[in-house]
Amino acid sequence: MAYQAGRQRSQPRPVPESLQAQAYLQDYAALLEAVHFPSVVFDHRWDVVLSNAAFETLFDGVGPHPTAMPGDNFLRFVLFHPDAATILGEHESSWCLPMLAHFAAAVERHGQDRGLQSIRRDIAQDPIMDAAYRHGLPHWIRAVGPGAVEHDGAVRPLVHPDPRWGSTDCRIVDDTPKTLQDMGYTRITLVLREARNALAAGPRRARKTRNGAAELRAV
Repeated sequence: MAYQAGRQRSQPRPVPESLQAQAYLQDYAALLEAVHFPSVVFDHRWDVVLSNAAFETLFDGVGPHPTAMPGDNFLRFVLFHPDAATILGEHESSWCLPMLAHFAAAVERHGQDRGLQSIRRDIAQDPIMDAAYRHGLPHWIRAVGPGAVEHDGAVRPLVHPDPRWGSTDCRIVDDTPKTLQDMGYTRITLVLREARNALAAGPRRARKTRNGAAELRAV
């Protein structure tokens, strides 16, 4: 649903069992496609349920990855894909740390979830990211305040492949209707701003770990 034809997913999308819920998602996919800004619906594991063409265009240039494609699991993309920092500006402070904070909250709510446990194991395999999660994250939250980890309303930098946008900012808008909430899903939209011409150079490419994941360098 709402996934660009011609690109094969590495894993199936989560689909609700109820026929009524499936019909709702089919109609919601049509609504999502009418949005000009990148918009995505994911579950509590950040497994992508729906995404529109603008979302696919934003991440169209990323290379293949077995577990961290943005159209499969958005959290894994942010944390582990070596190309994430080429699109998500100020990758560590503006994207990785807030997402790790949300992941920590999800683990508190769904500690036995196998998908979340798998992400936690992958975090643990990277010593720097694991230290950031266990030690740096609490310090960062105390320093910046709990509001800094919220998605809704946050303004974060990114580099759009379309030169009409280029190096710009996006405001993250959480506009999840009650029906999606009841299904356990969240929708966020990245409302793009005009290109910042002063920022000619994009963010530095993140260093890679031995397994090819983006490396978190500092907290």
